[in-house]
Parts: sequence; C-alpha cells; structure tokens
Amino acid sequence: MMSQSVSVPLQTLTHPVFRQRGIEVKVLRDDLYRLPPWSEEVRQHLAGNKWHKLRYNADQARREGHTTLLAFGGAYSNLIRAVATLGQAEGFRTIGVIRGEPHEPLNPVLQWACQCGMTLHYVDRTHYRQKHEPAFRDALAQQFGRFYLIPEGGSNALAVRGCRDILASVEEPYDWVCCPCGTGGTLAGLVVGMRPEAQALGFSVLKGGDFLRDDVRQLLHAYARQFGPVSDRSWDVCTAYHFGGYARTTAELTSFVSHFTSVHRIPLEPIYTGKMFYGIVALAEKGFFPRGSALVAVHTGGVF
Repeated sequence: MMSQSVSVPLQTLTHPVFRQRGIEVKVLRDDLYRLPPWSEEVRQHLAGNKWHKLRYNADQARREGHTTLLAFGGAYSNLIRAVATLGQAEGFRTIGVIRGEPHEPLNPVLQWACQCGMTLHYVDRTHYRQKHEPAFRDALAQQFGRFYLIPEGGSNALAVRGCRDILASVEEPYDWVCCPCGTGGTLAGLVVGMRPEAQALGFSVLKGGDFLRDDVRQLLHAYARQFGPVSDRSWDVCTAYHFGGYARTTAELTSFVSHFTSVHRIPLEPIYTGKMFYGIVALAEKGFFPRGSALVAVHTGGVF
C-alpha cells in the first residue's frame, strides 16, 4: 500500500544574520513531499511529517486486521486532517476524538475531515486528559467498535521509524538539524536518522514544553525496544519561542511569518514552522550556532 520515499527539495535560506554569523541554513522542504498513487488533493493533505508518522501505522493497522483508525487531536489538528485523508484514500473508517466543545460552523480542518467521512467525537478538556487511561479507551471501543489507535500527534515507535527517513535524501554534510516540536515524534525520528556527528534541536510550540525532553526520551526507548538500539546522539528542545502556547501567536510572530513567506517564497504558518524559523534566526543572532555551522531546517508542512 505505502509508496517508497522520494527525494525532497533542499533549499538554501539567505538571511543577513546567517551571513553575519557565518552559518549556512538549508530548508528541507518536506511540505513538497509528493506521494505518487493518489490525487493531488490527497497528496497535498498528506505531505509533510504527518505522512511519515502515519505510513507504518497504517501498514500495522492492516496487518492487525483493523478497518477503523481512531485519532486524538484538537480542533485545528493537522493529524486529524491527515488521518481523515488517509482513511478516505485507503478505505479506512476514521474517528476523530476532538478536544473541546463542538462549534458551528466547523473550521476548515474539521470541515475537510467530515468531507473525508471522519466521524467527529467531541470530548471536554477534563475527560480528554484521560485519553491514556484504559477505561477511557474501553468506553470508546464500546461506542465505536474495534479500532487502531493513532495517539495525539501521531507519535509512537512506528512514527519515529517513519520520521527516521526524513533525512535520507540529504547527501550534503550538516552539523545541526532543526524541526518544530509538538509531541516529539518528528524530533525523535530525526535523532535516529541523522548523521552521528550532528546535533538535533526541536523548537517547542507548547508553553511549558520542558516535558517534551522526557517524551522524546520515551519515544526513543520505545523505538529501541521495537527496532533495536539507538546510539547516543546529541539533541535538545528549545522552549523559548512558543509565543504563548499551541496555536497561540503574537503580532511579532504574525509579522515574521508574513515577511519570511514574502521574502523567501517559503510558506509558513504560525503554529509550527513559523515558530521554528523565528527561533533559528533569534538563536543565530545570539551566536548560538558556532561559526561555520551548516543547518538543515525541516519544513514539516501544515500550510494550506
């Protein structure tokens, strides 16, 4: 069912700060990742890190005989959109457990999910925090029947395996690899897949995102248990550029995203990629990256 990886464009990013600090930044355009068998509309909605997270999970669901995928997410979740798209393309029934109360009219993400045939099940924030508890999942199974669970953000050992392949087409040497960080799955995959001598830096999009370090460690342990040991790599999570938390923004960030998109012709959004690129520029201004460093910044998609 799942297609093989294809080459992903690597685009040099010119910026006065980078020239001044003597660093090179290239953008891995995973947002331009294309999947051959499906329609352009489907490929657009699956391009980026969510595809990497879902590809092996979908294969596993098939092997286990599942016909239903159930995913957790917020009202603007890229994962919810991606799971709904995959379900329509590959014949899975899909259930979206949505954090919060229903609102009409539906936002574009949930509109698309419904168009793809996803059933939306709203859960208030108090009960949503119980999503890891067996009793909560048993209640969902009683209501919707047997399902294959896609965790929030799509992050598990199979997602790490998929995200491990993101850097496979990068042949040029690099010292740093950067990505936005929401649940840690993409960062964990990059840690596994990057050059041993490189360092990885995830930019938390969540307020109080220090817990993400533990989440990434747990994902790396889960990957190691399932697929074999992971050699020690240097990585960290930067928590300074969340701009108020998930899906929050400020006038400064909005202005940065607009200017960046206009100047570099690379579309950003303020939830994930905008915060990462803002953080890279800010850290470069502070001299965080040593002179002569080569960076690969992974554009994880999510722009429509």
